[in-house]
Amino acid sequence: MKTTIIGIAGGTGSGKSTLTARLRSHFGENEVSVINHDSYYKRHDELPYEERCKLNYDHPDSFDTDLLVEHLVRRCVRGETVQVPVYDYTIHNRSDKTVTVSPAPVIIVEGILIFASAELCDMMDLKVFVDTDADVRILRRIVRDVKSRGRTLDSVVTQYLTTVKPMHEQFVDPSKRKADLIVPEGGHNKVALDMLIKWVSNHLQAD
Repeated sequence: MKTTIIGIAGGTGSGKSTLTARLRSHFGENEVSVINHDSYYKRHDELPYEERCKLNYDHPDSFDTDLLVEHLVRRCVRGETVQVPVYDYTIHNRSDKTVTVSPAPVIIVEGILIFASAELCDMMDLKVFVDTDADVRILRRIVRDVKSRGRTLDSVVTQYLTTVKPMHEQFVDPSKRKADLIVPEGGHNKVALDMLIKWVSNHLQAD
């Protein structure tokens, strides 16, 4: 089975997950598997919770990208299932749980910093960058982190100003130069979604 790898990058709250979910929903789980870069945050059992809270989670070095590459190259592309780590945002650490991801004709890799890795970029058949205004992104992040990740409003704002915004400007936004396609507003952009669906369909039919 030939595997097509699509990278979907963009800033926090840009709409990457919505675009990914709509593509997977259209084609189904048998045709499209998804691996999130966020699952590969490094484990920090050696640090107490208070110290883990202070780490910069928006720098490329905060991810175990080598493990993600291994899962993609050595397993998924070769037709093997992989056990993807599960990251627990409430404790700022990787949990002991894993999620099984099965090989599929199309694998979507999603994350803010996936284009910062030259090795990952070289593996991708299509690189998509979701471009959304900063004010929209921060509002989405506040709602998500407070409601779903147990964060306080003050902690979300502090993290955004100290690491998220500076790292976006240093790493995330410049990485869109590597994209083959820039999509404003992500999954809410119906024209772009239809184009991607057509692209994926052509690749599935070719295989």
